[in-house]
Amino acid sequence: MLTLAYMNAESLRLTRETGEMHFFSRSRQQLWHKGASSGNTQALRAMRLDCDGDALLALVQPAGPACHTGEPTCFHRGETQTSAPYESLPRLERTIADRDRARPEGSYTVSLLADPGRTRAKVQEEAEEVARAAREETDARVAEEAADVIYHLAVLLKGRGLTLADAEAVLDGRRQR
Repeated sequence: MLTLAYMNAESLRLTRETGEMHFFSRSRQQLWHKGASSGNTQALRAMRLDCDGDALLALVQPAGPACHTGEPTCFHRGETQTSAPYESLPRLERTIADRDRARPEGSYTVSLLADPGRTRAKVQEEAEEVARAAREETDARVAEEAADVIYHLAVLLKGRGLTLADAEAVLDGRRQR
């Protein structure tokens, strides 16, 4: 979860119209467009209504931190030692995007982004390693090799201007058949 915010009918209408999150500040008694001043907008991907029909869950693609403090989520206090399962892949993609923007010297990610052929070869190599690990090694090794595949695949997708969400959309489309 990135943030918890209030919406009224107008902010919901604006969110649907623009595809970016709008909320209503009850303390200031005014609408606000998330990221209007910071640039940290949240693009609406889907919206879900709860079983009672009194709460919405907005699934968003953030363009930066959700919290005004610079943290990725407003829920950064308390039990932060472990990530929720759904946080790891977006964090990975943000890290890759940060490396792409900053281009730090000596970055392995940057070297892969600069050489698409090498990235393709690494995805193939890592896929072969996870298959071998599945045949011959422990579950822990399979998980390690799977993580390598996911990382290299995320870099390959970034290099093509795609995201894991693009692959997810394909999977969702297949589920509809």
